[in-house]
Amino acid sequence: MASTPAADRTGTDRTGGVQSVERAFLLLEALADAGGTAALSELSASSGLPMPTIHRLIRTLVQQGYVRQDTARRYTLGPRLIRLGETAGRLLGSWARPYLAELMEATGETANLAVLEGGEVVYVGQVQSRRSMRMFTEVGRRVQPHCTGVGKALLAQLPEEEARAILGGRPLQAHTPYTHTDPAELLQHLAAAREAGYVVDDQEQEIGVRCIAVAVPGAPAPTALSVSGPEARIRALEAQDGEAALVPVMRQIADRLGRVLAP
Repeated sequence: MASTPAADRTGTDRTGGVQSVERAFLLLEALADAGGTAALSELSASSGLPMPTIHRLIRTLVQQGYVRQDTARRYTLGPRLIRLGETAGRLLGSWARPYLAELMEATGETANLAVLEGGEVVYVGQVQSRRSMRMFTEVGRRVQPHCTGVGKALLAQLPEEEARAILGGRPLQAHTPYTHTDPAELLQHLAAAREAGYVVDDQEQEIGVRCIAVAVPGAPAPTALSVSGPEARIRALEAQDGEAALVPVMRQIADRLGRVLAP
């Protein structure tokens, strides 16, 4: 793990940041990476920070409501983060809306933006097609990642071991007869998706719905962009323009969005 920048006596590191603030966020991210709960020893191992520093920072975060201590003397992400997350999600959707609208206009189909949060897919932005068809996707909805285009595009951005941990070792829930339920088979599918630069959800979440998704590079957290619609219309779009032509358009929009979202 990269070392933390050296700080002067005011607590300001050589990059101009405040070291204690950077370390506090490092602990919050370590908690999130651990599934939202961890012991101090686990936080020390994952963050590389000394235990006295962790004690001091965690105590402050608990006092402010951003971290909670449970009865087993483990620490969890606190409820005060909920409002921050909800507001950030709404802002992300607002920033992305012009790009989603551009994608919808280019394809005629619904454009979606999603992030990975706690092992689940969260839809944070959407511009619906002007054509008729009501689908299950909507802003704020949480779904499993293995059965959606955006979910698989999100998993494909993770190291294989991290994706494997999210999927688990048991058969995955089948939403339709087309859902990938074997984690090992899905991991192979994700490896192929990384090579191709896009993924396809062919009626795996909802019968009659097809989705093409790509990663949003440069975003501060795994983020994916997709086009979804009735299977026949999406296939007609692919046949008319060619899937190889559609994907570069999506990736070009995703690249520009990623530059806007980059920290």
